[in-house]
Amino acid sequence: MKLTINWRNIFFMLFVLVIPCLTSVVQAQDGITVKGVVTDEKGETLPGVSVKLSNSTRGTTTDARGSYTIVAPQGSNLVFTYIGYTARTVVAREGTINVSLIPDATSTNLNEVVVVGYGTQKRSDITGSVASVSKERLSKLPVNNVMQAIQGAVANVTVNQASSIPGDAPSVQVRGRSSINASSEPFIVVDGIPLTKTDGSINDINPNDIESVEILKDPSAVAIYGVNGSNGVILITTKRGNTGKPTIRYSTYAGVENATDVLEGASPEEMLARYAEYARINQAPLFNGGPVRNEYEFENYQNGVTTDWLDAVMQTGVNQNHNLSLSGGNEYAKYYVSGDYLTQKGVVLGYDYKRYSFRLNTDIKPTKYLTVGTSSFIASHNRDGGRAHLLNATAMSPFARMYEADGRLTQFPMRGEQLWTNPLLPTTINPERRQFNMTLNGYGELNFAELAKPLEGLKFRLNAGYTFVPGRENYYEGETVYNVNGLGRITNTESQSYTIENILTYNKDFGKHHIDFTGLYSAKQKYWQRAVAEGQIFPNDDLEWGNLGGATTQIAASIADKYNTLSQMGRLNYGYDSRYLATFTVRRDGSSVFGANNKYGVFPAGALAWNVHNEAFMKPIEGVINTLKLRVSYGLAGNEAIGIYQSLSLLNTNGLAMGGQSRTALDVRALMGNPALEWEKNRSFNTGVDFGLWNNRVSGSVDFYKSNTYDLLLQQSLPRLTGYERVFSNLGEVSNTGLDVTLNTRNIVKENFSWSSAIVFATNKNKITNLYGNGQSDEGNRWFIGQPIGVIYDYTKVGIWQQEEIAAGANATWDANAQAGDVKLADLSGDGKIDNNDRSILGQTAPKWTGGLTNTFTYKNLSLNVFINTVQGALRENSQLRVAGDETGRRNSPAVIGYWTPENKSNEFRSLGNNSNRYGYGFPSDASFTRLKDVTLSYTLPGSFVEKIGIGNVQVYASGRNLYTWTNWVGWDPESRDITRGSEFADLNYPMVRSFVFGANITF
Repeated sequence: MKLTINWRNIFFMLFVLVIPCLTSVVQAQDGITVKGVVTDEKGETLPGVSVKLSNSTRGTTTDARGSYTIVAPQGSNLVFTYIGYTARTVVAREGTINVSLIPDATSTNLNEVVVVGYGTQKRSDITGSVASVSKERLSKLPVNNVMQAIQGAVANVTVNQASSIPGDAPSVQVRGRSSINASSEPFIVVDGIPLTKTDGSINDINPNDIESVEILKDPSAVAIYGVNGSNGVILITTKRGNTGKPTIRYSTYAGVENATDVLEGASPEEMLARYAEYARINQAPLFNGGPVRNEYEFENYQNGVTTDWLDAVMQTGVNQNHNLSLSGGNEYAKYYVSGDYLTQKGVVLGYDYKRYSFRLNTDIKPTKYLTVGTSSFIASHNRDGGRAHLLNATAMSPFARMYEADGRLTQFPMRGEQLWTNPLLPTTINPERRQFNMTLNGYGELNFAELAKPLEGLKFRLNAGYTFVPGRENYYEGETVYNVNGLGRITNTESQSYTIENILTYNKDFGKHHIDFTGLYSAKQKYWQRAVAEGQIFPNDDLEWGNLGGATTQIAASIADKYNTLSQMGRLNYGYDSRYLATFTVRRDGSSVFGANNKYGVFPAGALAWNVHNEAFMKPIEGVINTLKLRVSYGLAGNEAIGIYQSLSLLNTNGLAMGGQSRTALDVRALMGNPALEWEKNRSFNTGVDFGLWNNRVSGSVDFYKSNTYDLLLQQSLPRLTGYERVFSNLGEVSNTGLDVTLNTRNIVKENFSWSSAIVFATNKNKITNLYGNGQSDEGNRWFIGQPIGVIYDYTKVGIWQQEEIAAGANATWDANAQAGDVKLADLSGDGKIDNNDRSILGQTAPKWTGGLTNTFTYKNLSLNVFINTVQGALRENSQLRVAGDETGRRNSPAVIGYWTPENKSNEFRSLGNNSNRYGYGFPSDASFTRLKDVTLSYTLPGSFVEKIGIGNVQVYASGRNLYTWTNWVGWDPESRDITRGSEFADLNYPMVRSFVFGANITF
């Protein structure tokens, strides 16, 4: 069923809701009874909210269901306050007043309970570096996956949306890249069960279902995850039911999106000028004497027919989301059920995406000592359809032919140029791309205190998780794409993951002493397989992939693997008088990934913290410094993020002709086994301070860290005489040093108006300190000791060779082969020639520092949130500049990229000569940018009005994302990937998108 939006009805409904609200008048009386329910911004009830008469001591608090009753003079002010939320003032009137509170993103709540892995802690008791994502940002920002909400908002958590393809998840790094060959992605845990290493994606988790996100960054915080902790840990907790009446919440948004920084090609007139210059400088003939280069362009030129190829493959994207949830329960059973539907029509033809998801979270207490529950979900992803080829579209001449005389799409629009096919050809096929995630997680918790009083504080919890991720891709191409024989392929993949965790906890207070202990014994297994069936040469295209057995040639292949881990962990937290805190952790992990001699690793860590503000000597200045905590931690974590079986000797299979028949032979020239292969190890130090000043008008944290990753999982190339091509070994070291700063300020706090700011700043210096133990760098892989892992190693461009310089012989002792218009490169070695000795390290691909600024303005029920993020100090090779010369004779080029001519003596752009970049200079460019990331304007309808129509809470909003980017980058976007011709993924180029959405959150 196709879902559509009737905008006329929606705007009419908003008109009917808002206008009466703005024009209603409340009549005044004295001594009235006011009652109602207080909820948060998501419509969930809040117990313990303070409700007081302004300028009076009279007041009450909300009960377990969020309800309150108070007697107040008609027209007086009622003030609602709750820790972690912005205070709300309403005018008293007879009847029911339901109030919705919004989180105060800048508040510091020391009693707030924070998820820390295998349990929770009060924020005041945390000894490590744990960052929490603002609940306001999670609840109000319309995103397709939660990482988009985190982007730029948490210090030293880098979220790179290199691909804006609908359904693609961004990549994430916490505190920089710590490995060369192994993955540096953080470990993601959802409701206590790992999502990472199950083949699940963050796109499987519906953002509307998420209650909180915590990011563990320092060694003490991540040590409990041992071998999975070296790259940081992201803990996601989904919503659960609350005691009270059932709550229904409907959230929806819809909007449009378009490409940012569209890189338009040369116009028809500019293309003719390029062709003429290309022919002149390369002495190349034009078709039929000109002015175009190819046969299929000539007819359109004569008839004055041109095509805007980017316009042909691009469109206005449309996205919409509908989410419906039901939650509630009593003291014996609680539940949260949600269903979600997301659909996106991409800005490039054929890039369509649909996601359906369903979640069921339950907590059932059949006896006073036992609680059982579930955290289960199903997600379905649909990426069906043929997709237009954006890279081919950018290459097309405006005179290129779109259609043949019989109405079919032309195969080679610039024929006889056959390098670039018609970018619309892939839209004539209809492949299926489907993936599912069925996750069934459950738990049982035994509270021994309910069995025997002396055992108070002792609990046992069993977590069990099963994840099934099947996927299929069905593909067929035939005559519509000029494959007269036909090719069909079916690819089926599936993985099944099992997780069992036994967790024993003990929590006890002895006077001023507090201890809590967590013990863990867990096991995990994952089985993965893929089967591929292919057929070639079909009698017709009618059945597509439906009958591969009808193909003349049939091919089948399959692959499978299995992965196991076994872990034990112990953690002890100690606190004295809420002043002196200590945490000690040790974890032992065993993994099937590693060599037979090193299956197990042990990872210890420790941390100390001092709540200085709880000291007696701080009392005289508690109004100035009301929060001050000093922290220090040190520990060891690991990384096993390499492929399965990489410690074993692997063989290739090859076909050989033997005895007149085809035989299958084994070829040993693949991977050499290494039974000693073991974990990468990450030794880290972190020191930090948390602070709150002037009653938390200014609060935040500063962390300094230094980590050293050694025994890197490094893949080495081997001489062929060994009989193998490569081997994984534990070699090399990488260090990361950096600073995390988070600053929250409440700039203006008035009765009806407030302005708050949140600032994050982060630096990270990444450096290779050792590679192969011989002090030598690896120039071939661009790995240099003393430099970051990702660097730009290239020549230094100093301009363009001009005619006068060539005529004067200035190039003779510099670059003897240079011609006017060629790239002028620095002779760094001074030997009178340009060669490999003139290359140097020009910069790093990772940013040197990042930052984000969020400003939130509220006026009564109106809220404006503006978020700006910046990425500075990154350098990237610019493929658009690199190909603008050598391929100009065979493709269109961006209009903004000029070229040298004898008349236009550019010192920036080279000529169109085929050898004007003879040394393969990569044109590295500054990829720094500052982006107006999102702006959201929201309005919460007054409770007095929505109560009249039987609704608990209504919030409407408008939001814009990626609104403007300040950058010197020449290209689609400094953050987007740019895949060049020749790559197997060249068809996946996709621009960054700008979106505008309108939405509503309604609670019943």
